[in-house]
Amino acid sequence: MTQRSVVHSTFVIDRFYPVPPAKVYFALSDPVAKRRWFTDPSNPMPSRHEMDFRVGGKEVNAGGPKDGPIHVYNATYQDIVPDQRIVYSYDMLFGETRISVSLATIELHAEGKGTRLVLTEQGAFLDGHDNSATREHGTRELLDALGAALSAEA
Repeated sequence: MTQRSVVHSTFVIDRFYPVPPAKVYFALSDPVAKRRWFTDPSNPMPSRHEMDFRVGGKEVNAGGPKDGPIHVYNATYQDIVPDQRIVYSYDMLFGETRISVSLATIELHAEGKGTRLVLTEQGAFLDGHDNSATREHGTRELLDALGAALSAEA
């Protein structure tokens, strides 16, 4: 019998982007804009990115190394307030193995001429396949990529 476990954890990441909330929201909600920063262009395995941005809509991002298992992100949008808030739940799979299930909230706050983004993630990390520190690190890298995409458009 396989040993099963779950570790619950929450992390919060705060970022400031020197563009208005509407521009940050667009980069998070438009499928073409999001693909620019949310998928890995250096990954040798073609990724799959599908996005239906509406409450109840789904998003899938799948990719991985040429010789390894595919990582799959499956999200469902739970709440959307344009230019202010996005709440979504998602699971992550490594090959056929579910490694985590999370609830994430992105809040956008106007601050001067820019936007304060606050991302809060509450995760259940399953059977030792993933952990909060690794997820937080990856999420920070994604938010850095978002910042680079926003700067490139400015």
